[in-house]
Amino acid sequence: MSDNDQGVNQAEGVKITDKRKLDPETGAPRISSDAQEAPVSDLEDASDPVVELDPVAELTADLERDRETTRDLVVSNTLAELLPVIDDIGRARTHGELEGAFKSVGEALESTVTRLGLKPFGAPGDEFDPTKHEAISHEFSADVSTSTCVNVFQPGYEFNGKIIRAAIVSVADPETVNAE
Repeated sequence: MSDNDQGVNQAEGVKITDKRKLDPETGAPRISSDAQEAPVSDLEDASDPVVELDPVAELTADLERDRETTRDLVVSNTLAELLPVIDDIGRARTHGELEGAFKSVGEALESTVTRLGLKPFGAPGDEFDPTKHEAISHEFSADVSTSTCVNVFQPGYEFNGKIIRAAIVSVADPETVNAE
């Protein structure tokens, strides 16, 4: 059986088409043959500048974005590990035990984590938000018009708009809810 009988045409041979979008020698973007031959439609304005994508600039921007994301993750994880120490400093302040050298160290640590972007939240009177607060008790009160945090047992913290730790609170609802 010959090659022609098997459906292989000896005259054509093997055709290889390079479909890479970047020229491997220059690194420049390739323009497809379809794009070169395509006429400008009535909807397109021929005077608009052609935006050429610089692959190196794109990769650099991606790398920079990834570095920022990694940095934020590392800082967030480090701040989360420091929260028990910050809680101890707050308790010492509440009990009047934040004095002397311990006071200056505590205040320096608090100012450093604040400068890094750690933001506390959760105060009595705040509207209860289940995405930010963890309720450990519930009551009804005529003094509130919406679900409200009445006691804060542990403050919550966020970094870059993301919750690192929810605030632990007790919640009061308006008494009208109880009547139903």
